[in-house]
Amino acid sequence: MCADTPDYKDTLFLPETDFPMRAGLPLREPDWLARWEKIGIYDRLREKKGREPFILHDGPPYANGHLHIGHALNKVLKDFIVRSRQMLGHDARYVPGWDCHGLPIEWKIEEQYRNKGLDKDDVDTVAFRQECRKFAEGWVGVQREEFKRLGVQGTWDDPYLTMNFHAEAVIAEEFQKFLMNGSLYQGSKPVMWSPVEKTALAEAEVEYHDHTSHQVWVPFTIVAGASARLEGAKVVIWTTTPWTIPQNRAVCFGPTIPYGVYEVTGRPENSNATIGARYLMADALAEGVFAAAKLDTATMVRRLSDVSADELGALTLAHPFRGVEDSAGEWDYDVPMLPGDHVTEEAGTGFVHTAPSHGDDDYQIGVKFNLPMTYNVIEDGSYRADLPIFGGQHIITPEGK
Repeated sequence: MCADTPDYKDTLFLPETDFPMRAGLPLREPDWLARWEKIGIYDRLREKKGREPFILHDGPPYANGHLHIGHALNKVLKDFIVRSRQMLGHDARYVPGWDCHGLPIEWKIEEQYRNKGLDKDDVDTVAFRQECRKFAEGWVGVQREEFKRLGVQGTWDDPYLTMNFHAEAVIAEEFQKFLMNGSLYQGSKPVMWSPVEKTALAEAEVEYHDHTSHQVWVPFTIVAGASARLEGAKVVIWTTTPWTIPQNRAVCFGPTIPYGVYEVTGRPENSNATIGARYLMADALAEGVFAAAKLDTATMVRRLSDVSADELGALTLAHPFRGVEDSAGEWDYDVPMLPGDHVTEEAGTGFVHTAPSHGDDDYQIGVKFNLPMTYNVIEDGSYRADLPIFGGQHIITPEGK
């Protein structure tokens, strides 16, 4: 703005008022909320009988800290719904509640332990649970007042808590019904797991970050079911979770994917490929796999023939650790080749190493084809102590390494 430009603000004739900005809302709103609570406006709205009920099933927050913007958005939007339904003539009750169990609360207690130099495993289980209960009880009171300050109305004096003995008794009672009517069974499946907490995780408790994984290409020897032209060839898998190889129970192929038999005919000096070796892999991925092995597919690799889905399904493989020194026969079992719709040509070799104990796709294949589960990884993220070769080694350390 030039020095000669007039300040047009001084040329405007605006009304003057003593009203405060925003009508003093920050000061007046708490008074409104206090008055509504004093006159019991929520209970008074319940006095008119015969209204059609409207029920909003509200997932409870964890009682483990102050509210954040996510809590505010969640509860305020639900309050909109409940209030609007009440104004439309329903009896729209809102019963708030809290989740008082689980990792978010246990983790807070463990933080306190660590600050005191204590190890959770050294604390009596009952004492630990009592501390978690007391911690949750305290935060229920804090969060209740914070929700009320947001203007959310409900039965704040009588919420539901998952740690109420009545609630726990009802859960146990319903569990017994499943037991008595035969619906309850014992099984195994892979779950999200915290090796630090030594407990299962809900999907909502898992945060994903970019991670550079180790990758391996592993050849499986064919031990049965091969035609003469496949005799001596190997099936190659690719995985970014090498630690699951000891749990391998099958190799999957895509029933509609074109596969071929490839023979190594030459190699550069810096490659350890074996001339004359033959490998099975998806045609669309072969060039990339051989390039990773420093082999030029134009001059060092020859495609011998197609391999049909029926031929693949007839093959039986050996686990790559079969016969390894000091393995004590742990992996001397057959590995079947199985069709899987989850197999793609996007990456890898077109064959998927399958460990039913790790990953949902693998688990579903295991259920479908009755593959045995393995129990090689224990609570702290290490291999079981009596597993040959790998026993006691950590896949992920408590420090996340």
